[in-house]
Amino acid sequence: MKKIVLSMAMLAVAMIGCANDGNLHVKGNLKNVGDTLMVLTRSTMNTPKTVIVNDGKFEFDFPLTEVTDIIVVSPDLMRGQRGANSVQMQLIGVPGETMELVGDVKDRYDINGSKFYKEYHEVDMMLENAQKEANDFQKKLMERMQKGESQDQIMKEYQEAMPALQEKANKAMIDFVKAHPNYEASATLVPQFAQDGLDKMKEVAGLLGDNVKNGRMKAYYQNIINQVEAQAKAEAESAKKQAAGVVAPDFTLNDINGKPLSLSSLRGKYVILDFWGSWCGWCIKGFPEMKKYYEKYKGKFEILGIDCNDTEQKWKDAVKKNELPWLHVYNTRDSKVLADYGVNGFPTKIIVGPDGKIVKTIVGEDPAFYTLLDSLFQ
Repeated sequence: MKKIVLSMAMLAVAMIGCANDGNLHVKGNLKNVGDTLMVLTRSTMNTPKTVIVNDGKFEFDFPLTEVTDIIVVSPDLMRGQRGANSVQMQLIGVPGETMELVGDVKDRYDINGSKFYKEYHEVDMMLENAQKEANDFQKKLMERMQKGESQDQIMKEYQEAMPALQEKANKAMIDFVKAHPNYEASATLVPQFAQDGLDKMKEVAGLLGDNVKNGRMKAYYQNIINQVEAQAKAEAESAKKQAAGVVAPDFTLNDINGKPLSLSSLRGKYVILDFWGSWCGWCIKGFPEMKKYYEKYKGKFEILGIDCNDTEQKWKDAVKKNELPWLHVYNTRDSKVLADYGVNGFPTKIIVGPDGKIVKTIVGEDPAFYTLLDSLFQ
């Protein structure tokens, strides 16, 4: 398995039950793993298991009553610190099975062991081969970007070539499931299709043999399908609320000076609602370009920054530190503004026209936002 760097938020995926009780037994012989590891699941985040490593070797039992994603990390990550020697592995834990880890945690390692993990090893090797071309392509693009090549050109090449490479990898995964429908480990491929949508995930799950569909892996992959379905519904609801032509819901929040400011008070001019937070790296990254365009079309539109999920002090400090010249309001925890606008990601920029109706919604730090401003105000 190639090293995969994952956020703690991914622990939220696939925490589900099965009928078997028992311990997951883990044996490891890994280079660059440090002298201590912490093992946890979502349900044990506050009480992780500490594992002592001796010259790369370790062995432990981890109590499980369900098929569950587990995280193995170095202690620094548990403290919220990441360094050059940090270790982070996401693994699938199956009760009553033995997992064996061998290799280099900073390069690649293999997963093997008892029956399930022997099957999983085959899945893992197939994935490595299936995704190699796409991974190598992305690596080369990143190297070129680091050398200073045009980001726009690199993104264009990515968008042109990546769909075909991903489709090729998807075909290899589907072929594997068709060839091994009775492998429990084949069920772990269902989440690989999450970005391809609900129908594709269900299609792949439908290729599994009845013993796998109705066995201990069912809840594992079905929970992920349910999460994708719930997310799709939430996005559909957001799209309705953020659609062009919808009247932007009015709201009143306190500004940077503690005085109430309503959206309706800005009626008659273009207003960009910028949902952001000091904790949001992409929000902060986008401020220099936003300030450039705010000056470029000065007087033609107003920006209303809506801070979310911050303390008041952190919000005020961020506005001051980043020297943000536009209007700002603080979105309190009990406010309904995020729900009214269907905001699920940050940053979200909603352009409201002089008539109070939504013109366009752009989620993320997307160059399309600035292209739209040019088309509106040039």
